[in-house]
Amino acid sequence: MINRVLIRTKVVQNLYSYMLTRPERTLANALKDLDTCMEKTYELYHYLMRLPVELTHIQEMRLDEARNKYLPTEEELNPNMKFVNNRLVAALANDEQLQQFAQEHTVTWNDDPIFERMMLDKVVKSDLYSDYMADAEMDDMTSDSLLWQQLMKQVILPDENMAEAVEQRSLFWTEDDLDLIGQFVCKTFRRIADGEESPIMPMYKDDEDSEFGKELLKATVTLMPQNNELIDQLVEDSRWDKDRIVLMDRIIMCTALAELCTFDKIPTAVTLNEYIELAKNFSTAGSGQFVNGILNNAVKQLRKDGKILKR
Repeated sequence: MINRVLIRTKVVQNLYSYMLTRPERTLANALKDLDTCMEKTYELYHYLMRLPVELTHIQEMRLDEARNKYLPTEEELNPNMKFVNNRLVAALANDEQLQQFAQEHTVTWNDDPIFERMMLDKVVKSDLYSDYMADAEMDDMTSDSLLWQQLMKQVILPDENMAEAVEQRSLFWTEDDLDLIGQFVCKTFRRIADGEESPIMPMYKDDEDSEFGKELLKATVTLMPQNNELIDQLVEDSRWDKDRIVLMDRIIMCTALAELCTFDKIPTAVTLNEYIELAKNFSTAGSGQFVNGILNNAVKQLRKDGKILKR
């Protein structure tokens, strides 16, 4: 689930914190924090997977309370149970892997009942919910999964209260994490609907990915003096003022150069594209163009020096 796009982002964020807190914060501290950050990211995936189960449970209790109140209406006595009988939610609730993780990491939203009720109210008031409940013909796993994919994308994830609730739960979670991990959650919902044998995504695709972040962080710190020197040279050659380079741009470029020189299997174009996008998303308005220019010139110089042989 944690792919290299996300790993690069977390490495850059950790390096930024590392550079601001040296010498109190050592490389060992940064590596430990990176591991924690990745674990917390996978935990967020499980939190989002758990939300449909807990919201559905609250709705079921509401229907039961209405059914048993004094003088219930006909609609309250015979409510439409399509939402609470959603097959995707049942699959999530019964998945042993999700259950085990939730128990071991105490993954639950039940400690925030106000947020749960508020989010459920927004779900049941949405057009997506109304259309789903009214369509008696679409009653299968595919439509059940599609409902929650759409609710996640259009109702839950964009909600400002959702972003606030997530950020309050962990210092490691941001609104950007919510958007990205939400995409993996929706992909998992599709995998469940398609009947895949192991729909829940592992933390990493393979051992190589699990080590990528740590190796990248170490390489960046190790090569930072010489890469900073190269950056300063290229900035002066292009008549920029090196003292005006923001710290985030410098970290992004040093990380990109470390990846270019250390990971032979990753194509140069892939590395350049990823870090230019990081500059656009996490730094100043002009950072994308600036980082693009410096990194492309750096690749030319490193190839001339024989330090990059790959294409």
